[in-house]
Amino acid sequence: MNSSEQLDATCARLLPWVRPDGGPCYLRTDGHGYVSRVADQMEVVQLGMGAEVLDCAKPVIAAAGATTTELRFAAARLAECLTDALRIAESRGGRLQQRRAGGHRVESDEGERAASEGGVVDGEFQWP
Repeated sequence: MNSSEQLDATCARLLPWVRPDGGPCYLRTDGHGYVSRVADQMEVVQLGMGAEVLDCAKPVIAAAGATTTELRFAAARLAECLTDALRIAESRGGRLQQRRAGGHRVESDEGERAASEGGVVDGEFQWP
């Protein structure tokens, strides 16, 4: 990755999903494009699911007779939700820092581009 691509990746929005290989997925945007709106909606869904999983896991954890299988299942779902919540927090924190620093702004949907460890992709969202 050249220095221009590294700059793009560090100034881009961390998306609330990962690439097929599990790596982070980034989007360079002004926050008003189609992929940005999908990412915003996905964050809302992920946080809502996290709250629901937590509500369901609390009684399982509190139950004296919960089996190891039940506890492991609850722990696995909670870990998934925590991973999502931490990714969202990292993404939002990064966007706040960019805003405070007067980060680069892109003009339109056509200006959105996805960045990943494999490089920067112009135009529509693509996997590297």
